[in-house]
Amino acid sequence: MPRRIVLALIAAAFAFALPFAATAQALDPARSRIDFDLQTRWGQTISGRFPRYDGEVVQRADGRHEVHIRLATAAVDVEGSRRYTRFARGENFLDAAHHPWVEFRSEPYPPELLASGGWLYGTLTMHGISRREAFLVAPAACARPAHDCDVVAQGRVLRTDYGVESWRWALTDDVSFRLRVRVLDTPPSVSAP
Repeated sequence: MPRRIVLALIAAAFAFALPFAATAQALDPARSRIDFDLQTRWGQTISGRFPRYDGEVVQRADGRHEVHIRLATAAVDVEGSRRYTRFARGENFLDAAHHPWVEFRSEPYPPELLASGGWLYGTLTMHGISRREAFLVAPAACARPAHDCDVVAQGRVLRTDYGVESWRWALTDDVSFRLRVRVLDTPPSVSAP
């Protein structure tokens, strides 16, 4: 078979596959924020955030999306307290030295979920333990959620489900997560003249 026919067949196969390939958009770290709250047994709220993370939203070939987020435990910051920050990063809580990431990988969801709101299910991994969890996505405040306005979601997990047992006398089991997420807008590609 002549070389140019082989090249034409390869190019045709590649062009056919492109519409079915998954594409991804990275989370925008300048416009996204991931926070958490813990409650003490005497009613005080301890708030913190994950200032360092990475993540992406993947558009699958079937049109559904998936989100994957990794939160750096060594960077966790408890607002207003160096002591609580050290505790949160330490071996008795997040144990950043042995478990550097908290990860969430969603199940595939229709893109309409971001506009209408609803439950987003996925797998949360913390302390080497993976469990199915759900986050409630609020209805969008704009036509292009994650681009022109934040995607706002919240969820509650039980820390003892992940082996985080310390300070049970002082802290309740619930950890509430709040996410305000945007993606980086990919600039259009420029064709060579």
